[in-house]
Amino acid sequence: MNIGTMIKRLQDIMRQDAGVNGDAQRIEQIVWMLFLKLYDAKESEWEILKDNYKSIIPEEYRWRNWAPDNKDGKAITGDEMTTFIIQLFATLKDLEVDENTDVRGKLVKEVFTDLNNYMKDGVLIRQVVNVLNEIDLTDFKVRHAFNEIYETILKDLQSAGKSGEFYTPRAVTDFVVKMVNPKVGESIADFACGTGGFLVSALNHMKEEVSNTSSNEVLQKSFYGVEKKSLPYLLCTTNMLLHDINEPQIVRGNSLEINVRDYEDKDCFDVILMNPPYGGTEKKSIQQNFPSELRNSETADLFMVEILYRLKQNGRVGIVLPDGFLFGLDNTKIAIKKKLLEDCNLHTIIRLPGSIFAPYTSIATNLLFFDKTGPTKEIWYYRMDLPSGYKAFSKTKPVELKHFNKVIEWWNNRVEIKDEKSAESLTDTWKSKKYTIEDIEGLNYNLDQCEYPTKEEVILSPKETMDNFVSKREELEKELDKKLKEIINLIGEIE
Repeated sequence: MNIGTMIKRLQDIMRQDAGVNGDAQRIEQIVWMLFLKLYDAKESEWEILKDNYKSIIPEEYRWRNWAPDNKDGKAITGDEMTTFIIQLFATLKDLEVDENTDVRGKLVKEVFTDLNNYMKDGVLIRQVVNVLNEIDLTDFKVRHAFNEIYETILKDLQSAGKSGEFYTPRAVTDFVVKMVNPKVGESIADFACGTGGFLVSALNHMKEEVSNTSSNEVLQKSFYGVEKKSLPYLLCTTNMLLHDINEPQIVRGNSLEINVRDYEDKDCFDVILMNPPYGGTEKKSIQQNFPSELRNSETADLFMVEILYRLKQNGRVGIVLPDGFLFGLDNTKIAIKKKLLEDCNLHTIIRLPGSIFAPYTSIATNLLFFDKTGPTKEIWYYRMDLPSGYKAFSKTKPVELKHFNKVIEWWNNRVEIKDEKSAESLTDTWKSKKYTIEDIEGLNYNLDQCEYPTKEEVILSPKETMDNFVSKREELEKELDKKLKEIINLIGEIE
């Protein structure tokens, strides 16, 4: 099965359809069909395992009953297919569920609630369905081989406009999971799970411990995710099903909508792995769910606070955060960092190259590792430099797990590493250094240490350059709007 060829065939068919516009819509179109095909394959297994299994999907809308083409002239196509798909979406969006409906049943309705069918040409829809039917997802080995195709689809999100915000490079998720080292029997959570990259990396890591049916049953119930947007929710649930998590505990919603002071022990987790959205803002009603001194509009900051409220005693965290969290010295950011250092042991900060999320964004990011074993006494920093010969990571030269090898070597044998002094420098700079909590307090909680001495030379394509320009302009407009509102409020108070 040639992955690139199959994806190209699907894309070429959809480009002929006037209803589909851009890669993000093409991906959504492929994946809702893939979800129904995969769900049907899983149902074949569930029917064997459970005598009285009954599908929540009405018979005529199950993939097995409308999608196959037996080349006998009876397969639906053309206008009949177009009308059928409209009815299929209406039916699945309106499925009846209640407290007695199992997770598998609720999943179908939740997935289709806000999904769209973009294709308008029934003949072309038939062609796409026929290509997907070349994959036998009832075959366990084929299904696992298909994970590679799915990974290709997720990578394509990086260059599909704003959809890239849902994808964290596999090398990053695998490295974080390797360092946090979740174990079978522990609960794993991601409160903004996107396509499920962290959850799948954790699953693959923990599978090595599974030796019997009992441990596999424990593994099945170990993962919990929350995602508020329809496309990544679809991608994540499909991802989990592909990895044989039969009842994925992926909640559709915004976890920030719950008051953090209401969380109980049952709402907490042993391991939290996240790349929360950053640069976004949350409305006042969301901010009210957080203590006043920890309250602001920055999404990433609020997720950090939620983590502090939902981490079990002795629990562990690996999280991606932008530079702004490290150097931010406004009252709220300082309060959040103080709470982090008082409640948890922030033992390691890995500074990442700015292009590690290229081409989606060049925002500088960091990996923070902490656990709830007591207050922070010291923080180790390590700056991950670009591989030899690289001016930047890019779409054609993406980050790979092997690029973290030096970080892993350092992690297991921590030493301070001083930069070679440049001729112009009058002070020492550090690639790796240990800071005590007293050092951090003396720096007024500025965690921006062991920074990069020079900026990367990031060479982008014309399209990537324009995408970055549009993104940065939107960020600037948001910031200007925010400042303008603050000024208006201030004037109102003075008057």
